[in-house]
Amino acid sequence: MVTETALLRWIVALPALGVLFNVFVGRRATGAVKIVGPGVVAAAFAVAVVAVIRLHGLGEHAVLRDQVFDWIHVGVGGGQEFRADAVLRLDTLSAVMALVVTGVGFLIHVYSVGYMHGDRSFARYFAYLNLFTTAMLILVLAENLVLLFVGWEGVGLCSYLLIGFWYEKPDNAAAGKKAFIVNRIGDAGFLLGLFLLVWTLGRHGVWTLDPAAFAQHKDVLRPAALAICLLLFVGATGKSAQIPLYVWLPDAMAGPTPVSALIHAATMVTAGVYMIARLDVLYALAPGALAVVAVIGTLTALFAAVIATAQTDIKKVLAYSTISQLGYMFLGLGVGASGAAIFHLVTHAFFKALLFLGAGSVIHGLGGEQDMRRMGGLRGPMRTTFATMAVGTLAIAGVPPFSGFFSKDEIVWSAFAGPLAQPVLGVLAFVAAFLTAYYTGRLFFMTFFGAPRGEHHAHESPSVMTLPLVVLAILALVGGFIPVPAIVGHVEAEHAPLWMLALATAVALAGLALAWHLYVQRPERPGEIARRLGVLYAVVRDRFLVDQIYDATVVRGVFAAADVSARRIDPVVIDGAVNGAGLTVAAASGAWRRVQTGNVQHYALSFLAGALVLLGYWVAR
Repeated sequence: MVTETALLRWIVALPALGVLFNVFVGRRATGAVKIVGPGVVAAAFAVAVVAVIRLHGLGEHAVLRDQVFDWIHVGVGGGQEFRADAVLRLDTLSAVMALVVTGVGFLIHVYSVGYMHGDRSFARYFAYLNLFTTAMLILVLAENLVLLFVGWEGVGLCSYLLIGFWYEKPDNAAAGKKAFIVNRIGDAGFLLGLFLLVWTLGRHGVWTLDPAAFAQHKDVLRPAALAICLLLFVGATGKSAQIPLYVWLPDAMAGPTPVSALIHAATMVTAGVYMIARLDVLYALAPGALAVVAVIGTLTALFAAVIATAQTDIKKVLAYSTISQLGYMFLGLGVGASGAAIFHLVTHAFFKALLFLGAGSVIHGLGGEQDMRRMGGLRGPMRTTFATMAVGTLAIAGVPPFSGFFSKDEIVWSAFAGPLAQPVLGVLAFVAAFLTAYYTGRLFFMTFFGAPRGEHHAHESPSVMTLPLVVLAILALVGGFIPVPAIVGHVEAEHAPLWMLALATAVALAGLALAWHLYVQRPERPGEIARRLGVLYAVVRDRFLVDQIYDATVVRGVFAAADVSARRIDPVVIDGAVNGAGLTVAAASGAWRRVQTGNVQHYALSFLAGALVLLGYWVAR
């Protein structure tokens, strides 16, 4: 049942108003920015809660629809019409996403007030952050893929702006540019998939994201479903940082830490997961595409987890952790467990935002230090940060009853017993789970245990930063009890058996125990192991040299082609053709100029010669 409303537009409009305020008034009223920036997101969250309550009251399968304005109406011939209006749609799936975006987003906005205090571009920062929230809400509430793509590009723009926020530093500007370019590669695939979908549907004119509308045209979509789904998945690998387009996310840590928590952990990078879950009816027509999604997700989860074990920058560890956890979500989607994938998306938003903000608190308390080798002993001076990050560590490791235990293990079980089970991928997911517990434990123990290793005077962060940590810690603790799969209507497989839960718990505890042994009991051992591994350890520490390989092949290849074009093709071929045409015209005009003497007798002779030629032609015929 679809119910029309004018409520949904305010969920998007309120953060947009915050953007306008921060842009035009913010620099002259920094104190007001501290209230308006987080306040508009809190108001959007309140409106979203009201909308969700109303949706719940309408019963099962209810939908709220807000026709904001007519947008694109194009006649394409043959009586066909392409139509894409600015329409917002709230169902159970988009409701979950809207609450995550506005709820977690509000906490990160509040945290940012303390973290960015004193920055000379304070208002610009909140303008970008509000703009991101606006774009992400457009993405999750859009009723059609065209409007979704507007939000999709909007969050990409904001990612670029926020990664390079401190653009005075060349490395930050380069990181923002890298994120922008890599995402454009993925977005090209997304656009091709969208064009193919529109062309395939043709006269049927189904441009909505309503699953029932797709289901009505399965026969029309089936022949092209594999190509459409794979092309859209290319877009997802860019936005959600999967192999081979994951390389932008670790460098995105150049931006302020709250940005990493909001955009690169809790919301934007999950856009690809949301898009595929939203199109699950379409992907069901292409089992081959789902298999690709599952394989890429699993390989990404394992690959990124291995790299995270050797990183020493606290934010880089969490960056590769994010890439790995997103891989789990794609594994869930690929084995037909989209409900479990969205469940992990929600819990991940809680515990990963907590871990990133906790890392930001540590960095703030140490005066900007990010190298874990120069930390240690912080559990005393930073007790609130220590306690809350302990919750986040246990949650991502998958220790019961913390949230990650329920969501991640439901995905792993689905790999063994789901509708499209692939047990080999389930085994690899268990290996990645062990590594997850290990590298997260390593981060936690290196940061908070042992003797202080740096020349810092650590101090706890202000309450405006620690309060969001406490709220997120509570959510990371209890989030696993939220029946997300049932809420979004995707209950795929039965709950995992007891032996599976016991095995998953044992894997998590084993990873944490290994980290405890190596970094608390025997802190000299990691260095010894690294020396013994030699080149292998160096390769893992250097991220398998993927960036260097891309630079040597793709980047330098593009620059070499551009250099050849600039030195050879452009001056010889292009300029040669243009200049040659000009020289030809000049030569011809020069020759004809000699004929134009101004002498009447010469012209009369020319007319006579022409007349004789024509006469001869007609006689010859």
